[in-house]
Amino acid sequence: MIELTADEARILGVLIEKGQTTPESYPLTLNAIVNGANQKNNRFPVTNIDEGDAMSAVIALRNKGLVVQQDGHGQRVPKFRHQFKETMVLSTPEMVILAELFLRGPQTLGELRGRASRMHPLESLEMARNTIELLMNKPEPLVQRLAPAPGSRAERYGQLMCASLHEGVGSEEGGEEPAPSERPLTAGGGSGGLGERVARLEAEVALLRGALERLGREVGAGELFEKTESAAGEGGAAS
Repeated sequence: MIELTADEARILGVLIEKGQTTPESYPLTLNAIVNGANQKNNRFPVTNIDEGDAMSAVIALRNKGLVVQQDGHGQRVPKFRHQFKETMVLSTPEMVILAELFLRGPQTLGELRGRASRMHPLESLEMARNTIELLMNKPEPLVQRLAPAPGSRAERYGQLMCASLHEGVGSEEGGEEPAPSERPLTAGGGSGGLGERVARLEAEVALLRGALERLGREVGAGELFEKTESAAGEGGAAS
């Protein structure tokens, strides 16, 4: 699988998004790429990428076959476009789902369907679900299923091309690192991550059981002591 840095993932997401939503101003200049990467809407987290960072990321993406420079007659500055769909052999729905994950991080099925539809129509939740399953079931999976966010029952999905992109980043509302029981499972709910969670839960149950047994012994000893004291008191009164 092609691996991306956080800057590369953000910039690739921007190129896909702008190519789909504003084709009249696409391909993008370096300045437009920087502005798109750092815009505050439809982005999480908000970044502050400068032109040097953006140029380094664009060069790296070119070397990976994901971006090309497009020169035109009378063009005063270089422009860039992605070839992500062709290189990765993706459908348009698959491409926009991944772009949304590059731009905003892990999301629920409903969030992905609603937000990615601004780039390409995803007509139903079923269509979005099928697209995500295709991405999860590729020979080299590009998406993984994640545990629900705190206070939610809805599973989330995250991309796998940039493992560090949202490392330690919580929800947009809370911004806290997920608790151990809420951290991602392995791709497709594999046995490794699930096995670790089961082992952790078993250890916690064992600790609780031990604490209850100790409490039971202490309570039992206390009751025995009270009965002994009571019996001694009654014997003294009788004498």
